[in-house]
Amino acid sequence: MSDGSRTKDKWICRFHDAPQARVRLVCLPHAGGSASYFFNVSRALSPEIEVLAVQYPGRMDRYAEPLVDDMSRLADLVADSLLPLSDRPLALFGHSMGASLSFEVARRLERRGVPPFALVVSGRPAPHRLREGRLHLSSDEQLIGEIARLNGTVPAFLDDPELLDMWLPVIRKDYQVIETYRYEPGPPLTVPITAHVGLSDPKAPVEDVRAWQEHTTGEFALHTHPGGHFYLGGPDSPVVPHLARLTEAVPVRADHPGPHHG
Repeated sequence: MSDGSRTKDKWICRFHDAPQARVRLVCLPHAGGSASYFFNVSRALSPEIEVLAVQYPGRMDRYAEPLVDDMSRLADLVADSLLPLSDRPLALFGHSMGASLSFEVARRLERRGVPPFALVVSGRPAPHRLREGRLHLSSDEQLIGEIARLNGTVPAFLDDPELLDMWLPVIRKDYQVIETYRYEPGPPLTVPITAHVGLSDPKAPVEDVRAWQEHTTGEFALHTHPGGHFYLGGPDSPVVPHLARLTEAVPVRADHPGPHHG
């Protein structure tokens, strides 16, 4: 095991080595989140599945790097980082902001001829169901109130002025990414989409999450869970058993697709 060891790319964290894994699962965090949010997912799925967590700029060991404020740009950068890893079948899993981002990354990978074999989205309405927001333009107090409402952080985070000073710009910029994102209509994906949502999630009504089925010509499944926006947190995440079954979904022809860099 490695404690967040780097691949050759600063965008990707690998917490547990899984050299014999048939597939790679790429996890994309929520607004304000970092790669470490998926440590428990990696521990639970390794070594059968190699979990790779995306580290956005401006946090953890990338704290000094400029933040990215545009979804399209962020998707381009993540997709570029994943191309060298396409020598094994890739699945994408994104929560909240990460769900929208994983969709845009999947579109880019499909256009480049290396589509993921599965897209798993969580806690996020379908791209065409997203509503406009202006929270990134609000006061610090309003932004903190939203974070607390979603229960996305431990109380100590909200009570520590130094941590707040460090993370509020990151969270605000991520909300800008979310709230300025506009879905550009295009061909649906061909890869299967599985959507997960907490039944009491104030940010993702179930019917808006069900609408993800309109974005693929492949299979679609919806799973609901008790809880709110961060229903999936903790070592006993209800999503993990579903992710573990990704090994059953790999097309035979995708076992050794070979690297693509075009």
